[in-house]
Amino acid sequence: MTAPGELIIEPKNGQPADACVFIIHGLGADGHDFEPLVPALNLPDSAHVRFIMPHAPRLPVTINGGMVMPAWYDILAMDLGRRVDEAQLKTSAERIQALIEEQIDQGIDSQRIIVAGFSQGGAVAYQAALSFPQPLGGLLAMSTYFATADSIDLAESNRDIAIEAHHGNFDPIVPETLGRSGVDRLKEMGYKVNYRQYPMAHALCPQQVNDIGKWLSERLA
Repeated sequence: MTAPGELIIEPKNGQPADACVFIIHGLGADGHDFEPLVPALNLPDSAHVRFIMPHAPRLPVTINGGMVMPAWYDILAMDLGRRVDEAQLKTSAERIQALIEEQIDQGIDSQRIIVAGFSQGGAVAYQAALSFPQPLGGLLAMSTYFATADSIDLAESNRDIAIEAHHGNFDPIVPETLGRSGVDRLKEMGYKVNYRQYPMAHALCPQQVNDIGKWLSERLA
């Protein structure tokens, strides 16, 4: 897979960034999909946060008849467990980890770096954050599932990472039961997870955006 680049949004106040939030988009989208979210979060002016929204490469996707589209990995079947190409998923997660390392090299404390992902991007976020060798500031999993729960090499450095998981009650793409089962697996593994449900489909809603803004503000205060 080739890396097609990232959308980078610097702090709105013009100050140098001292924190970073990665947002990983879903299948068929790109980094611009979450660009409108940044101002809607209403982060305080004191929050000097850089947002990085990577663009997925274009891959053939089996469940879509082999159509080539932006994808972090191939989805082989839409069964309850979501059969996916784990090798591609882990390669995408390694790319995110390399971008995190770049931010650390630029002077951002690893504990002020948050990894967020939506849908397919959330599965990548789980893998990238929970296997990262340095302590991160948080993990936000939105309308997603824990695709690599049976194969992930968990990093001890992130055993206490703050995990926020959100899902819509009426999600027709990634059923809420699939998202909840991933959260349950995390709890079985010893992680603490704050799980929120919203009356929505496969999307974000205003209350959720407000909750994300508050959570980020708390994590990066």
